[in-house]
Amino acid sequence: MKRYLSEYIIEDLKTKMVFLGGPRQVGKTTLANEFLNADSGSYLTWDSNSDRKKILNEELPIAEGILVLDEIHKYSKWRNLIKGLYDKNKSKIKFLVTGSARLDYYRRGGDSLQGRYHYYRLHPISLGELINLNEKADLESLFQYGGFPEPFLKANAKFCRRWQNERATKIIREDLRDLERVNEISQIAILADSLESKVGSPLSVQSLATDLQVAHKTVKKWLEILSNLYFCFTIPPFGSPKIRAVKKEQKLYLWDWSLCTDDGARFENLVACQLLKYCHFIEDTEGHKMELRYIRDTDKREVDFVVIKDKKPEFAVECKLNDKNLSPHLNYFKERTTINKFYQVYYKEDKKNNSYLKNGIEVLAFEDFVRKLKLP
Repeated sequence: MKRYLSEYIIEDLKTKMVFLGGPRQVGKTTLANEFLNADSGSYLTWDSNSDRKKILNEELPIAEGILVLDEIHKYSKWRNLIKGLYDKNKSKIKFLVTGSARLDYYRRGGDSLQGRYHYYRLHPISLGELINLNEKADLESLFQYGGFPEPFLKANAKFCRRWQNERATKIIREDLRDLERVNEISQIAILADSLESKVGSPLSVQSLATDLQVAHKTVKKWLEILSNLYFCFTIPPFGSPKIRAVKKEQKLYLWDWSLCTDDGARFENLVACQLLKYCHFIEDTEGHKMELRYIRDTDKREVDFVVIKDKKPEFAVECKLNDKNLSPHLNYFKERTTINKFYQVYYKEDKKNNSYLKNGIEVLAFEDFVRKLKLP
């Protein structure tokens, strides 16, 4: 299936390099091959010995068109290498640089490439992407199998479980080993396994440190590594002294929400991924500064998500698996914040239309919410 970033990447390749990051097995190579099939070009990957030699020797293909360079950021001096290749060949070759293991993280640390590229983050398939591409809006399959293309398209429970195990092994045993200097791989694997039960709740790093019998700063570093490897992500709180908002407690979510065994946590994680995808999409295509946060005060009143655009809150979202009764926390924070729009979304619409508007707060099915806001 065509992916949601295709037209934007094609347009940007006319004038600059494009960097395409994202989780392992999210479909970056498949997307790149679609460009190669539509335009003449070549594919070189750092993971191939023969391709690596060609890249280091600057033996680029003669044919004009798109050149895909995959996982080249694993080379310590890749920035200067890319800069030289691009400056010498940009008149005839379009450079598309792809990579997992948080390419946006590893591209930092120098400005030698400043002004030469645009950066995109490719996310798993979402409900918004299916709707916008006129694909079947199969929320049940997304909920059960996640948004990574292979298990979603296969739609087989046994295949999904095996794929999950293999992906986790590759992330922890291969990507971590290649890109981070750590010795405690087995303990990081234990930490990763434990995070499914932490989804949607304020994250206590100290509790994790106690369970693993390591220092607080060690667990904090491990969580940062897992975030850089696109295994999980955290969102900070939003608020002000007026609502006595908590200031430090982060909430954690997984890039693969199908790992959540609790249905309520899985749905909240699915919504988190849809909203993070929206934030990254607007940031990468339009240049606005986007943030995904949540609201929680010291009395434990909470709203699951707040989307912030250029430091101004756009809207807030509360998730409910089945309950369509309006959460009193929405009214409370609506009266005490500058957030203009509040939504409460529930997992699935039934035969009766249970959407309604009360006190300026809209309660609607998640699919209707995605369609209304035209989320990617």
